[in-house]
Amino acid sequence: MRKYIALLLLLVGCTQTPSKDMAWFQESKKLKVLTSTAMIHDIVDQVGGEHVHSIPLIRGELDPHSYELVKGDDEKFMVADLIFYNGLGLEHGLSLRQNLEHNPKAIAVTTPILERRSGSILIVDGQYDPHVWMDISLWMETVDPIVEALCEKDPIHADVYRARGSLLLEKMRKADMEALTRLQAIPSEKRFLVTSHDAFNYFTRRYLADSGEKAWMKRCEAPEGLSPEAQMSVTDLIAILNHVENFHITVLFPESNVSRDSLKKILSAASEKGLPVRLCPHNLYGDSMGGASSYLEMIEHNVAVIAGELE
Repeated sequence: MRKYIALLLLLVGCTQTPSKDMAWFQESKKLKVLTSTAMIHDIVDQVGGEHVHSIPLIRGELDPHSYELVKGDDEKFMVADLIFYNGLGLEHGLSLRQNLEHNPKAIAVTTPILERRSGSILIVDGQYDPHVWMDISLWMETVDPIVEALCEKDPIHADVYRARGSLLLEKMRKADMEALTRLQAIPSEKRFLVTSHDAFNYFTRRYLADSGEKAWMKRCEAPEGLSPEAQMSVTDLIAILNHVENFHITVLFPESNVSRDSLKKILSAASEKGLPVRLCPHNLYGDSMGGASSYLEMIEHNVAVIAGELE
């Protein structure tokens, strides 16, 4: 085993894996967990505590939709005891998808939600909307599957994982209600979003829509689709401008890991029409946690920025 680890470390060193990951490859008694995104990594980290060593595959402001494996990633898949990924088509880069599909160590954390509550998963333009983490009340449902997977792999510490999972769920319930309370206090006619890409549908449905509102999707628009790879067409631009004008929207919200080019085009076109629209000076965190140190801090940041502009 030690020879195997030593060989992997040599390979990893040759492929220039970041030094902060080197400890993860070292032989230890901790479960080695690989997650596709930082949002999943944070859940695993909080549940696993000192018994789990988790690292995210997709870091910083990289786009999870189009991420392709780089040198050193193959070794991470080999060494990992468990792999958690979002699913619902989020990780659709060909090389990454191929390494996740049919991998016995890989678990899509959204699969139980899709199986138990398929109606809660949004479909946009014929595709599943993968941005489930934008609704805390829905993302909470990924905690128990992660807990159970860790317990199955490491039954000695099962009681610890379950206890930590319960504490995390309590924190998430509290954060969800705080977000709902603050945003619902904003007058209904102000609760509209235009963001860089379609990452805020779940957020809008949960926190910005009126209770029981069926046409809640009118409250959020974006020049780019579910993936930032999409390009804004002239038709898209006209639709956004009409949306801005019809609902008296005065601020556009950029996202930390998406180009502002489309929003700038909207601003320019709005200016030509005499519409008083500006760009929010603060980025929202959509496909990445941006400057937040945890998943809940990420959502709290979004709530604070949106409320600060709309209140």
